[in-house]
Amino acid sequence: MKLLVSAIALLAAAISAVQAVSVSGPRLLAVLDDLADKEAYSTFLGDLEGRGFSLTYETAKSSSISLFRLGERAYDHVIFFPTKAKGLGPNLTPQLLVQFLNSQGNILVALSSKNSASSSIVSLLSELDISLPADRTGLVVDHFNYDTVAAADLHDVLLLPVPAARDSVRSLFDTDASASGEQLLAFPRATGHILGDSPLLAPIVSAPRTAYSYNPKEQADAVSGGADGELFAAGRQLKLVSGMQARNSARLTLLGSAELLSNTWFDANVQLPAADAKTVATYNREFARRLTGWTFQETGVLRVNWIEHHLNEEGSSNESNPEIYRVKNDVTYTVSLSEHSWDKWIPFVLPAGDDLQLEFHMLSPFHRLPLHAMPIQASEDATIFTSSFTLPDQHGIFNFLLDFKRPFLTFLEEKITVSVRHMAHDEWPRSYTISGAWPWITGIGATVTGWLAFCVLWMYSKPPGQVAAVKKTQ
Repeated sequence: MKLLVSAIALLAAAISAVQAVSVSGPRLLAVLDDLADKEAYSTFLGDLEGRGFSLTYETAKSSSISLFRLGERAYDHVIFFPTKAKGLGPNLTPQLLVQFLNSQGNILVALSSKNSASSSIVSLLSELDISLPADRTGLVVDHFNYDTVAAADLHDVLLLPVPAARDSVRSLFDTDASASGEQLLAFPRATGHILGDSPLLAPIVSAPRTAYSYNPKEQADAVSGGADGELFAAGRQLKLVSGMQARNSARLTLLGSAELLSNTWFDANVQLPAADAKTVATYNREFARRLTGWTFQETGVLRVNWIEHHLNEEGSSNESNPEIYRVKNDVTYTVSLSEHSWDKWIPFVLPAGDDLQLEFHMLSPFHRLPLHAMPIQASEDATIFTSSFTLPDQHGIFNFLLDFKRPFLTFLEEKITVSVRHMAHDEWPRSYTISGAWPWITGIGATVTGWLAFCVLWMYSKPPGQVAAVKKTQ
């Protein structure tokens, strides 16, 4: 009996450990400049292992590193730490990194102003419409929001509030900490970047309005205004952390400060440059947990449990998911959605100010309707959304389309094709009763009788005789 209890306990522990891992898988590759560098990030890497990830450490130039084996992903996630190498070698080319994203792998890129970004990373980011400075590095400074203890001279340790929640956008961070202002993010020696117009990109942390980026090697030219000292970007245009979610829901996050993940800054205390400034603890460790949780698909992952559509009329059989409807039928569409949050599936809750819509379309939408949550039927791990409507007076091939694409949530695109037929002869209102059909029956009878009478008259009417012409002789 004790052996059985122990086996059940071990099985439960194993199941909980599996549930704590990302929905994409636990295999994580950390690419470092030197394997000894992992000691500087031991707390960050230990947190990942504590969440159930299986870490593999490799250097960029390692001959054994490979993202694919037998045509399948060898890893589920990759972290790129700053390296001194200009290239990452033949096993980490931009083409292979794009192929890794196309295979639904996730990537976290951490940059630093101390090291130039490798050519593979620059090419990959360029493919995603993310621009880095021309020299592949750039120091972001702010003379108004910096740590007076660690950056008293260069002002290169930016102090920012936790990003606040926005309407219609899922927040990745603790909004209470952002509202209180008691916790700050410290970005030491960050490298900034600029986002293009791609709808797949989303800024996570933007630089303050008073920040700017320049090349530290050309500091003298930047101060004097020389050609080589032109600023790369400034203000809110400069991004410190950004995310990209591909159409297959693969994710890439660009972190401009790798030092944020180091042991030195995980639990550091900082002080703002103000007369009454007090020392506060950084939010870096929780920020890293939430950022990697989204990047490695531990949070913000949506799942469609089931979809049902049926007739919503009295006397109907209420068959689930029929393949054919009739014009002007009243139908009901219902979908069950869940969201993965760290170690379990929970009911999906729409962000404030957002809505979930259903389209019923052929070549273009005939209906675009909001789906309303049904709290009565909601379960512990799912929310049921539903909408009822009347089909259009148009027969043909139609689609129930659920197309939901929002920042920081996996994309949903569920399409169900059905046929919509026209009304049968006995389904028109005039055919419901015999008395109501008499005017149409009489009209049809009169038409048939008149046609027959015409045919009889035509067939039995003799044409008038012709008188032969008499030819007179002279």
